Amino acid sequence: MVKFSMAALMLFLCWWSATVTEAVKYKDPKQPLGRRIKDLMARMTLEEKIGQMVQIERQVASADVMKNYFIGSILSGGGSVPAKRASPETWVGAVNEFQKGSLSTRLGIPMIYGIDAVHGHNNVYNATIFPHNVGLGATRDPELVKKIGAATALEVRATGIPYAFAPCIAVCRDPRWGRCYESYSEDHRIVQAMTEIIPGLQGDLPAASRKGVPFVGGKTKVAACAKHYVGDGGTTRGINENNTVIDFNGLLKIHMPAYHDSITKGVATVMVSYSSWNGKKMHASHDLITGFLKNKLGFKMHMHMHMHGFVISDWQGIDRITSPPHANYSHSVEAGVAAGIDMVMVPYNFTEFIDDLTFQVKNGIIPIARINDAVKRILRVKFVMGLFENPMADLSLVNQLGSQEHRELAREAVRKSLVLLKNGKSANNPLLPLPKKATKILVAGSHADNLGYQCGGWTIEWQGLGGNDLTSGTTILTAVKNSVEPGTQVVYNENPDVEFVKSNKFSYAIVVVGEHPYAETAGDSMNLTIAEPGPTAITEVCSAVECVVVVVSGRPVVIEPYLAKIDAIVAAWLPGTEGQGVTDVLFGDYGFSGKLARTWFKTVEQLPMNVGDPHYDPLFPLGFGLTTKPAKQT
Repeated sequence: MVKFSMAALMLFLCWWSATVTEAVKYKDPKQPLGRRIKDLMARMTLEEKIGQMVQIERQVASADVMKNYFIGSILSGGGSVPAKRASPETWVGAVNEFQKGSLSTRLGIPMIYGIDAVHGHNNVYNATIFPHNVGLGATRDPELVKKIGAATALEVRATGIPYAFAPCIAVCRDPRWGRCYESYSEDHRIVQAMTEIIPGLQGDLPAASRKGVPFVGGKTKVAACAKHYVGDGGTTRGINENNTVIDFNGLLKIHMPAYHDSITKGVATVMVSYSSWNGKKMHASHDLITGFLKNKLGFKMHMHMHMHGFVISDWQGIDRITSPPHANYSHSVEAGVAAGIDMVMVPYNFTEFIDDLTFQVKNGIIPIARINDAVKRILRVKFVMGLFENPMADLSLVNQLGSQEHRELAREAVRKSLVLLKNGKSANNPLLPLPKKATKILVAGSHADNLGYQCGGWTIEWQGLGGNDLTSGTTILTAVKNSVEPGTQVVYNENPDVEFVKSNKFSYAIVVVGEHPYAETAGDSMNLTIAEPGPTAITEVCSAVECVVVVVSGRPVVIEPYLAKIDAIVAAWLPGTEGQGVTDVLFGDYGFSGKLARTWFKTVEQLPMNVGDPHYDPLFPLGFGLTTKPAKQT
């Protein structure tokens, strides 16, 4: 009896110690990555695997939901915040609350929280808002963009979030598209250069890295997301989510190159585009997602993509495989997952997704190998990032949010993004730089004192906002007042008439006009006009006094009809919160250096019109930009 117990005890101890060491393998950071993934996957049930593939919106998430459904990821959509004007401390607390639910599961797999941080941490009150990509393309400065990536990563991490849905590497071929400001350029080479934001966000790839393997360098960096794969910027007439009609060679030549650069730089994730390619929905394209992006296919361009991170859908992206959306959800689930999408941004009705996918796997419609591929990729990113070692956010970075250093960087970006299109009625009589010392100057226009307009879409709210109380920053009017000599009287009149202008005998006028904020489909425009009363302000002011017109817009707009009346014109794009960068250059503390990264058309009838087209006849060509030298102000 004793002998038996002794043997049984020995057996039990052997079994127990084996189990314990076994259990530790995926949790042990000293184990090789592949072994950790393999060990964890061997322990996972189908339910746990499918849970990893699900991304849900913050509003439907809770610690219990995370725990009960094994959810792999949460996102904040545009404007989705734990509280209005939430502090970074509030954000960290909210994210950690969800994470506790994930960590309380049997296997304790941490969730990954994602957010659109597309020009800084743009959903968050007090964050630094950098210029939108259209302006950054004009800087031609990849190192600057890399620094912006690093600053954005710190601000995103300050709120406890480790994953940003950026950068957008669309090549916008038609400014009528409502997302054109999210694109660096119509020229894929400029877009390729700007993928330097990825090592800014994620950290520099270690020298010995295997190509295509995701990399995120620890707690001050975030996982990035190259989007929207592929051809999002090439749709007919620039209609959002529409059809990109181009042959395979054209797709490879124009829309694909920046993905190659992104994957070479270790981008952790790629987001699929709502758009179609020659009539086939990208979210259902097995050829392009699995065949091209994931599998090692060498084409004429020697593009060995072989991406090892995960592929994520867009918001309700699989729903939109059918028209109308969600008309046949089980078909959408099957088509999207079979195409090679690893994580689905559901984002609300997650039980429907889980039930449909579970049914399909159990009935052999979707092979388990496809599920394993998806989960392996998601876990790879989570392990690489150190989420298993550091799943809980702390408050150590809260001071990074909207820091002075980041605002200075944004201000520099604004300076370098401005493009001077005209300077003086004749070349030998320039208006800029403006003198800081003058008797009385006029500042006019709808965009002169409007921080929301200056920031554009994807700022605090998805569609952006007007007014000055959305977040903290400096309007162009405030910047003018800060810049001029104390004796210079600054008169602000949003929409003055010609009599007012004439009777006041101004030394000169600064007229700031442009587009109102928009995002995505709401920004699609067939006319591309400056918002009223902008054109009126130009006409009234510029007919009576020397004027510089500053255009605040997400893309080139119609200016040809006013060009002759205007003395000087500056394309300021969507500069963000640091309006002082505009006046830094207007008043000559710095020179103008920006170059158009988009063709400026004469009329919308010319569109689409990109550099190299046979009918190329622009108002200002790609690469145009007058320069000035810094002024010695007396």
